[in-house]
Amino acid sequence: MSHLGNEPKTEMSDLSDQELVALFHQGNQEVIDQFLQRYQTRVYRLAFGILRNPQDAEEVIQEVFLRIFRKLHTFKGESSFSSWLYRVAINTTFMKIREKKGTEVMSLEEVERLLDQESAKAGATDWARRPDDELLSEEAIGVITDAMEKLPDEFKIVVTLRDIDGLSTEEVGKLLELSPAAVKSRLHRARLFLRKRLEEFYRQLYEGE
Repeated sequence: MSHLGNEPKTEMSDLSDQELVALFHQGNQEVIDQFLQRYQTRVYRLAFGILRNPQDAEEVIQEVFLRIFRKLHTFKGESSFSSWLYRVAINTTFMKIREKKGTEVMSLEEVERLLDQESAKAGATDWARRPDDELLSEEAIGVITDAMEKLPDEFKIVVTLRDIDGLSTEEVGKLLELSPAAVKSRLHRARLFLRKRLEEFYRQLYEGE
């Protein structure tokens, strides 16, 4: 006697990305809603980490999943779905950057020049080693946010993927087509740049007391 009718129904949320893609190829378009629920927060973090604008990040989400809907039939599974989606999100975010005008962004050369100058200063106080309540003050967060906005896009994307989204160095390298060494170098210099901006903030704050 068959007991197939008593088998528990598999929820779409329990399916892997690959299984959802297979369903889409079979004509099930509800898969897009599942992918949206599964990945929209990650896409938002990525877009906001680079654009620093909530409205722009929301627009990126809409554009990314519209493109996913239109292009999913071309996905062959040669990489993971999440990697493919990240690439679409990265490209969409950089397209949004090109649409924006008047944003003050430092070049890679400017960042490196400033870091070299500041690294040459002897006996600099490590203002970043302050109590957590001070480091997380509204003013300090504003300093970091402002510094992130001034970072070159090449630095922003590495910081966002590595430090905010938690991807490994190898994963970031594959997404951006960079060697692990290049990822580590950009991440190090970006972190140092942000740290220097915070040190400068505390130096001015406490020397003014």
